[in-house]
Amino acid sequence: MSNLKDFDDKYRLKTDGLVCGFDEAGRGPLCGPVVSAGVILPPNFDNAVINDSKQLTDKKRRALFDVIKKEAIFYHISVISPQIIDEINILEASRLGMQQALDEIINKDYTIDYVLTDYMDLNTYDHPIAKLKHGDAQSLSIAAASILAKVTRDDIMLELDKKYPGYGLAQHKGYPTKGHLKALQDKGVVREIYRLSYKPVEKLLQTKLF
Repeated sequence: MSNLKDFDDKYRLKTDGLVCGFDEAGRGPLCGPVVSAGVILPPNFDNAVINDSKQLTDKKRRALFDVIKKEAIFYHISVISPQIIDEINILEASRLGMQQALDEIINKDYTIDYVLTDYMDLNTYDHPIAKLKHGDAQSLSIAAASILAKVTRDDIMLELDKKYPGYGLAQHKGYPTKGHLKALQDKGVVREIYRLSYKPVEKLLQTKLF
């Protein structure tokens, strides 16, 4: 049994009890959405390779993405746009995505023993919640959610790279790398996909007309 599976088992009120894990991907990038996911894994499911998505290669994440979707009792992925991020801020946008995923699970009427999040408070409708610092490195369910969110977001950024070439979105996925900031200076801000409230973008909009 993996350490992450053993961690989740501590939150099962019964041997066959269900826990659901939630995480997000994309809080730091300057552009693109933030993606949140929630997942319920079968109580007897284990996979020693599943880990915090940031600790895995793209190839491993993609292989696990298919495994998780196939084996999960239920999962939901929410995509929150840059416009919503600008309107309510990135923390609340991340929370909104996780809440949407949890609401989908609640609406399916699953009996949940525990809600496990990567340090995020949610309305759990009286279900017990554990808000875990670095939860994606401790909980199998949260790690699985982190993989679903990360791969989904990466694929969105690959599509945006095709639509808006020259920004390097396929490589840096929207994070503020030196090359990305230079491309922004040279090519300008694409308002449809950038987070206009983020400081580097906001500053650029104040000095140049894009």
